[in-house]
Amino acid sequence: MLKVERSANGTVPFRLSGRIEKADVEDLRYLLSLEPLNRLLALDMSDVTYLDPTAIAFMAECEANGIVLRNCPIYLREWIDKEKEKNPQRKQ
Repeated sequence: MLKVERSANGTVPFRLSGRIEKADVEDLRYLLSLEPLNRLLALDMSDVTYLDPTAIAFMAECEANGIVLRNCPIYLREWIDKEKEKNPQRKQ
């Protein structure tokens, strides 16, 4: 299950928790698209326990598009970095 909390104070942080899978990526993509283009977005991943391959690719895409990944567990960071190495030109 994915849980998302949103707050705002200049940066728009979304606090994610749980497992993030393909269906969740579609929901996250939609939520992020609702934010104004001039806002700095951040995904707090301190409570994320799992990313499936689609979610790993999505997180790499988010970073490529300027979204900050905060508190990303080391093992997830390694997977995301490997994905970015495979697809360095990835953009939304």
